[in-house]
Amino acid sequence: MYIRRADERGKADFGWLQSAHSFSFGHYYDANHMGVSALRVINDDTVAPGAGFATHGHRDMEIISYVTEGALKHKDSEGNEHIIPEGDIQVMSAGSGITHSEYNASTKSRVKFLQIWVLPSERGGKPGYAQTRIQQDDTVTALITPEPSQNTLSIKQDMSLFRVVLQPADDAVELSTRGKTGYLHIVKGLANLTHSDDSIEVTMGDGIGLSGDEIITLSSTGHLEALWFELPASV
Repeated sequence: MYIRRADERGKADFGWLQSAHSFSFGHYYDANHMGVSALRVINDDTVAPGAGFATHGHRDMEIISYVTEGALKHKDSEGNEHIIPEGDIQVMSAGSGITHSEYNASTKSRVKFLQIWVLPSERGGKPGYAQTRIQQDDTVTALITPEPSQNTLSIKQDMSLFRVVLQPADDAVELSTRGKTGYLHIVKGLANLTHSDDSIEVTMGDGIGLSGDEIITLSSTGHLEALWFELPASV
């Protein structure tokens, strides 16, 4: 079991941006934390009012933005221009090349979001964009699936992403890798995690990676929100 503690993540502080890097990114490099399967970046970003990332380019990367506080303003070279509020999920396929900017949509309040990068299963192709709000109908709700549906988005990778929400009265939930590689990122709250005979406490910003046929059990004494990735066994 791979454990990535929140307080051990790489840090960046540019004044207008505070970021915590779960994996090596930018000027932060750690050979022990290069990503899990196709998952290469989870940056926990906080952007000051009115500030943001000026227009810059990407290619051959699937980029997911998950806003946890405030709202993010997106504009790209494909003509997409949208506001992404808290709770929405956005996916952008960089494909053969795309430029975009991301700014805090507010001039008064900060915005917090997770910037997630996943390697695609195929290079090139036309860039794409999608954004939606998915109702949490159960403890574990699919956000991204290999094939898009009426209630999920998709990216160019054999990957599923689920949002896990637990309240104090909820039963514990089991998450299985099902022969793939699994990664759990705690978005908010505190939980007890059991794997085999081991039990640990996980909190906001922590990450847990598993491979093979493994099961973890999560229980919470408060409000918990987490993202669970089912990734290819190998890339």
